Amino acid sequence: MAISRSQLVKELEPGLNALFGLEYKNYENEHAEIFDTESSDRAFEEEVMLSGFGNAQVKAEGQGVSFDDAQETFTSRYTHETIALAFSITEEAIEDNLYDRLASRYTKALARSMANTKQVKAANVLNNGFDGNFAGGDGVSLFGNNNVGAIVNHPTLAGTFSNQLQTPADLNETSLEQSLIDISAFTDERGLKIAARGMKMIIHPNQQFTAERLMESKGRTGTADNDINAIVSRGMVPQGYVINHYLTDTDAFYIKTDVPNGMKMFNRSPIKTSMEGDFDTGNVRYKARERYSFGFSDPRGMYASAGN
Repeated sequence: MAISRSQLVKELEPGLNALFGLEYKNYENEHAEIFDTESSDRAFEEEVMLSGFGNAQVKAEGQGVSFDDAQETFTSRYTHETIALAFSITEEAIEDNLYDRLASRYTKALARSMANTKQVKAANVLNNGFDGNFAGGDGVSLFGNNNVGAIVNHPTLAGTFSNQLQTPADLNETSLEQSLIDISAFTDERGLKIAARGMKMIIHPNQQFTAERLMESKGRTGTADNDINAIVSRGMVPQGYVINHYLTDTDAFYIKTDVPNGMKMFNRSPIKTSMEGDFDTGNVRYKARERYSFGFSDPRGMYASAGN
Protein backbone atom coordinates (compact mmCIF):
# COMPACT_ATOMS: atom_id res chain seq x y z
CA MET A 1 0.00 0.00 0.00
CA ALA A 2 1.35 3.44 -0.96
CA ILE A 3 2.07 5.83 1.91
CA SER A 4 -0.03 9.00 1.84
CA ARG A 5 1.41 12.49 2.16
CA SER A 6 -0.16 13.00 5.57
CA GLN A 7 1.35 9.72 6.77
CA LEU A 8 4.74 10.79 5.45
CA VAL A 9 4.54 14.06 7.40
CA LYS A 10 3.55 12.23 10.59
CA GLU A 11 6.53 9.90 10.18
CA LEU A 12 9.02 12.69 9.53
CA GLU A 13 7.87 15.41 11.93
CA PRO A 14 8.97 13.89 15.29
CA GLY A 15 12.52 13.50 14.07
CA LEU A 16 12.69 17.08 12.83
CA ASN A 17 11.19 18.41 16.05
CA ALA A 18 13.80 16.59 18.11
CA LEU A 19 16.59 17.87 15.89
CA PHE A 20 15.22 21.42 16.06
CA GLY A 21 14.96 21.31 19.85
CA LEU A 22 18.50 20.08 20.31
CA GLU A 23 19.90 22.74 17.99
CA TYR A 24 17.82 25.55 19.51
CA LYS A 25 19.04 24.71 23.00
CA ASN A 26 22.66 24.86 21.84
CA TYR A 27 22.45 28.65 21.79
CA GLU A 28 22.86 30.47 25.06
CA ASN A 29 19.93 32.58 26.22
CA GLU A 30 22.05 35.67 26.74
CA HIS A 31 18.89 37.75 27.08
CA ALA A 32 18.16 36.02 30.40
CA GLU A 33 21.12 37.89 31.91
CA ILE A 34 19.43 41.20 31.11
CA PHE A 35 15.68 40.67 31.32
CA ASP A 36 13.29 39.29 33.90
CA THR A 37 10.81 37.01 32.11
CA GLU A 38 7.05 37.08 32.64
CA SER A 39 4.24 35.30 30.82
CA SER A 40 1.40 37.00 28.96
CA ASP A 41 -1.98 35.96 27.64
CA ARG A 42 -2.83 39.15 25.73
CA ALA A 43 -1.73 40.94 22.56
CA PHE A 44 0.19 43.45 24.68
CA GLU A 45 1.03 44.19 28.29
CA GLU A 46 0.94 47.53 30.04
CA GLU A 47 2.70 48.39 33.28
CA VAL A 48 1.62 51.48 35.16
CA MET A 49 4.32 53.13 37.25
CA LEU A 50 3.17 54.58 40.58
CA SER A 51 4.84 57.46 42.37
CA GLY A 52 4.67 56.14 45.91
CA PHE A 53 4.46 58.57 48.84
CA GLY A 54 6.55 61.48 50.04
CA ASN A 55 8.15 61.69 53.47
CA ALA A 56 5.89 61.00 56.45
CA GLN A 57 4.68 64.06 58.35
CA VAL A 58 4.83 64.87 62.05
CA LYS A 59 1.44 64.32 63.68
CA ALA A 60 0.67 66.91 66.33
CA GLU A 61 -1.04 65.76 69.48
CA GLY A 62 -4.78 65.59 69.03
CA GLN A 63 -4.56 66.32 65.31
CA GLY A 64 -5.45 64.08 62.39
CA VAL A 65 -2.92 62.11 60.42
CA SER A 66 -1.75 63.47 57.05
CA PHE A 67 -2.80 61.69 53.86
CA ASP A 68 -0.89 61.34 50.63
CA ASP A 69 -1.85 60.06 47.18
CA ALA A 70 0.15 57.65 45.05
CA GLN A 71 -0.04 58.95 41.50
CA GLU A 72 0.23 57.19 38.17
CA THR A 73 3.30 58.67 36.51
CA PHE A 74 3.51 56.85 33.17
CA THR A 75 2.62 53.60 31.43
CA SER A 76 5.01 51.27 29.63
CA ARG A 77 3.58 49.11 26.86
CA TYR A 78 4.99 45.82 25.62
CA THR A 79 3.54 44.86 22.22
CA HIS A 80 4.31 41.24 21.37
CA GLU A 81 5.79 40.38 18.00
CA THR A 82 5.22 37.15 16.13
CA ILE A 83 8.55 35.73 15.01
CA ALA A 84 8.30 32.95 12.42
CA LEU A 85 10.28 31.29 9.63
CA ALA A 86 9.80 28.21 7.46
CA PHE A 87 11.44 26.08 4.81
CA SER A 88 10.16 23.56 2.30
CA ILE A 89 11.60 20.44 0.72
CA THR A 90 10.43 19.63 -2.76
CA GLU A 91 8.65 16.46 -3.73
CA GLU A 92 11.46 15.73 -6.16
CA ALA A 93 14.10 16.00 -3.40
CA ILE A 94 12.15 13.48 -1.34
CA GLU A 95 11.84 11.19 -4.36
CA ASP A 96 15.59 11.43 -4.97
CA ASN A 97 16.35 10.42 -1.35
CA LEU A 98 17.79 13.84 -0.52
CA TYR A 99 15.37 14.33 2.37
CA ASP A 100 17.61 13.17 5.21
CA ARG A 101 20.51 15.38 4.21
CA LEU A 102 18.46 18.50 3.43
CA ALA A 103 16.05 18.20 6.34
CA SER A 104 18.83 17.95 8.90
CA ARG A 105 20.69 20.92 7.47
CA TYR A 106 17.60 23.09 7.06
CA THR A 107 16.22 22.28 10.50
CA LYS A 108 19.46 23.25 12.22
CA ALA A 109 19.62 26.46 10.19
CA LEU A 110 16.03 27.29 11.15
CA ALA A 111 16.74 26.78 14.84
CA ARG A 112 19.83 28.95 14.55
CA SER A 113 17.84 31.74 12.86
CA MET A 114 15.09 31.70 15.49
CA ALA A 115 17.59 31.74 18.38
CA ASN A 116 19.70 34.47 16.82
CA THR A 117 16.67 36.68 16.13
CA LYS A 118 15.61 36.54 19.78
CA GLN A 119 19.05 37.58 20.99
CA VAL A 120 19.29 40.43 18.48
CA LYS A 121 15.89 41.80 19.51
CA ALA A 122 16.81 41.55 23.19
CA ALA A 123 20.17 43.28 22.79
CA ASN A 124 18.59 46.03 20.68
CA VAL A 125 16.85 47.37 23.79
CA LEU A 126 20.33 48.28 25.04
CA ASN A 127 21.73 49.09 21.59
CA ASN A 128 18.93 51.64 21.07
CA GLY A 129 19.06 52.92 24.63
CA PHE A 130 20.95 56.08 23.64
CA ASP A 131 18.64 56.82 20.70
CA GLY A 132 15.81 59.28 21.31
CA ASN A 133 13.73 57.60 18.61
CA PHE A 134 13.17 54.67 21.00
CA ALA A 135 11.40 56.33 23.92
CA GLY A 136 10.07 54.50 26.94
CA GLY A 137 6.90 55.11 28.90
CA ASP A 138 8.21 58.38 30.37
CA GLY A 139 8.83 59.80 26.89
CA VAL A 140 12.61 59.44 27.11
CA SER A 141 14.91 56.75 25.75
CA LEU A 142 16.22 54.11 28.15
CA PHE A 143 19.36 56.12 28.97
CA GLY A 144 17.85 59.55 28.44
CA ASN A 145 19.11 60.74 25.06
CA ASN A 146 17.16 62.87 22.62
CA ASN A 147 17.11 62.67 18.81
CA VAL A 148 20.44 64.46 18.44
CA GLY A 149 22.21 62.43 21.10
CA ALA A 150 22.18 64.99 23.91
CA ILE A 151 21.45 63.71 27.40
CA VAL A 152 17.92 64.42 28.64
CA ASN A 153 17.23 63.30 32.19
CA HIS A 154 14.18 61.20 33.04
CA PRO A 155 11.33 63.29 34.50
CA THR A 156 9.92 62.60 37.97
CA LEU A 157 7.43 64.33 40.24
CA ALA A 158 10.37 65.63 42.28
CA GLY A 159 12.52 66.73 39.34
CA THR A 160 14.67 64.51 37.14
CA PHE A 161 17.21 61.69 37.36
CA SER A 162 19.87 60.25 35.08
CA ASN A 163 20.88 56.64 34.57
CA GLN A 164 23.96 57.16 32.43
CA LEU A 165 27.45 58.46 33.09
CA GLN A 166 27.26 62.21 32.52
CA THR A 167 30.71 62.28 30.94
CA PRO A 168 30.76 59.16 28.74
CA ALA A 169 33.87 57.07 29.32
CA ASP A 170 35.26 53.68 28.42
CA LEU A 171 35.28 50.94 31.02
CA ASN A 172 37.98 51.57 33.61
CA GLU A 173 38.31 51.79 37.38
CA THR A 174 37.22 55.43 37.56
CA SER A 175 34.20 55.11 35.27
CA LEU A 176 32.99 51.95 37.00
CA GLU A 177 33.33 53.45 40.47
CA GLN A 178 31.48 56.61 39.40
CA SER A 179 28.73 54.49 37.85
CA LEU A 180 28.23 52.64 41.14
CA ILE A 181 28.17 55.93 43.05
CA ASP A 182 25.53 57.30 40.67
CA ILE A 183 23.39 54.17 41.07
CA SER A 184 23.53 54.41 44.87
CA ALA A 185 22.19 57.98 44.59
CA PHE A 186 19.04 56.97 42.69
CA THR A 187 15.80 58.39 44.08
CA ASP A 188 12.18 57.44 43.44
CA GLU A 189 9.45 59.52 41.81
CA ARG A 190 9.03 61.55 45.00
CA GLY A 191 12.75 62.14 45.47
CA LEU A 192 13.25 59.57 48.24
CA LYS A 193 16.48 57.60 48.31
CA ILE A 194 16.02 53.97 47.30
CA ALA A 195 19.50 52.57 48.12
CA ALA A 196 19.89 51.00 44.68
CA ARG A 197 22.86 48.74 43.92
CA GLY A 198 24.61 47.69 40.75
CA MET A 199 24.24 43.92 40.51
CA LYS A 200 25.66 42.80 37.17
CA MET A 201 27.72 44.35 34.39
CA ILE A 202 26.94 43.59 30.74
CA ILE A 203 29.69 44.16 28.22
CA HIS A 204 30.68 43.72 24.59
CA PRO A 205 33.21 40.90 23.98
CA ASN A 206 35.92 43.50 23.26
CA GLN A 207 35.86 44.54 26.92
CA GLN A 208 36.12 41.12 28.55
CA PHE A 209 39.79 41.40 29.48
CA THR A 210 39.37 44.84 31.02
CA ALA A 211 36.33 43.59 32.93
CA GLU A 212 38.20 40.55 34.20
CA ARG A 213 40.99 42.68 35.62
CA LEU A 214 38.57 45.14 37.22
CA MET A 215 36.23 42.55 38.69
CA GLU A 216 38.62 39.80 39.75
CA SER A 217 41.93 41.42 40.75
CA LYS A 218 42.39 41.83 44.49
CA GLY A 219 44.69 44.81 43.95
CA ARG A 220 44.10 47.91 41.88
CA THR A 221 44.82 47.46 38.21
CA GLY A 222 47.57 49.37 36.43
CA THR A 223 49.43 50.46 39.56
CA ALA A 224 52.44 49.23 41.51
CA ASP A 225 50.99 50.48 44.79
CA ASN A 226 49.72 47.92 47.25
CA ASP A 227 46.19 49.35 47.13
CA ILE A 228 43.21 47.04 47.35
CA ASN A 229 40.61 46.81 44.62
CA ALA A 230 37.70 48.46 46.44
CA ILE A 231 35.15 47.08 43.97
CA VAL A 232 36.18 43.53 44.82
CA SER A 233 36.82 44.00 48.54
CA ARG A 234 33.43 45.64 49.11
CA GLY A 235 31.56 43.03 47.09
CA MET A 236 30.29 45.57 44.59
CA VAL A 237 28.56 44.20 41.47
CA PRO A 238 27.97 40.86 43.26
CA GLN A 239 26.82 39.00 40.13
CA GLY A 240 30.00 39.89 38.25
CA TYR A 241 29.97 40.54 34.53
CA VAL A 242 28.52 38.79 31.51
CA ILE A 243 29.42 39.07 27.85
CA ASN A 244 26.70 39.77 25.33
CA HIS A 245 27.70 38.98 21.76
CA TYR A 246 24.85 40.99 20.26
CA LEU A 247 25.79 44.42 21.57
CA THR A 248 26.80 46.76 18.75
CA ASP A 249 28.71 49.45 20.66
CA THR A 250 32.16 48.06 21.41
CA ASP A 251 33.03 50.52 24.22
CA ALA A 252 29.69 51.07 25.97
CA PHE A 253 29.04 49.15 29.19
CA TYR A 254 25.85 48.51 31.11
CA ILE A 255 25.04 47.75 34.75
CA LYS A 256 21.83 46.00 35.76
CA THR A 257 20.61 47.26 39.12
CA ASP A 258 18.40 45.74 41.81
CA VAL A 259 15.58 48.23 41.13
CA PRO A 260 12.46 46.13 40.39
CA ASN A 261 10.28 46.40 37.28
CA GLY A 262 13.20 47.40 35.09
CA MET A 263 14.14 45.24 32.10
CA LYS A 264 11.39 42.82 31.10
CA MET A 265 10.61 40.15 28.56
CA PHE A 266 7.04 38.96 28.10
CA ASN A 267 6.63 35.47 26.66
CA ARG A 268 3.28 35.32 24.86
CA SER A 269 3.69 31.99 23.06
CA PRO A 270 6.67 29.64 23.47
CA ILE A 271 8.40 28.40 20.37
CA LYS A 272 6.38 25.86 18.41
CA THR A 273 7.10 23.89 15.27
CA SER A 274 4.73 22.35 12.76
CA MET A 275 4.94 20.45 9.50
CA GLU A 276 2.56 19.88 6.62
CA GLY A 277 2.46 18.59 3.07
CA ASP A 278 1.26 20.78 0.21
CA PHE A 279 -1.14 19.09 -2.22
CA ASP A 280 -0.47 21.39 -5.20
CA THR A 281 3.33 21.29 -5.22
CA GLY A 282 3.96 18.07 -3.35
CA ASN A 283 6.44 19.93 -1.14
CA VAL A 284 6.83 19.30 2.58
CA ARG A 285 6.91 22.49 4.66
CA TYR A 286 8.30 22.98 8.16
CA LYS A 287 7.67 26.09 10.30
CA ALA A 288 8.85 27.55 13.61
CA ARG A 289 6.95 30.30 15.43
CA GLU A 290 6.98 32.17 18.75
CA ARG A 291 5.64 35.43 20.22
CA TYR A 292 7.39 37.68 22.72
CA SER A 293 8.37 41.26 23.52
CA PHE A 294 11.35 42.96 25.12
CA GLY A 295 11.42 46.36 26.79
CA PHE A 296 11.75 48.28 30.04
CA SER A 297 9.45 49.87 32.58
CA ASP A 298 11.51 51.65 35.24
CA PRO A 299 14.71 53.01 33.63
CA ARG A 300 16.45 52.76 37.00
CA GLY A 301 16.71 49.04 36.33
CA MET A 302 19.68 49.67 34.03
CA TYR A 303 22.62 52.10 34.05
CA ALA A 304 25.09 52.72 31.24
CA SER A 305 28.04 54.59 29.89
CA ALA A 306 28.08 55.26 26.15
CA GLY A 307 31.86 54.92 26.08
CA ASN A 308 34.30 57.49 24.83
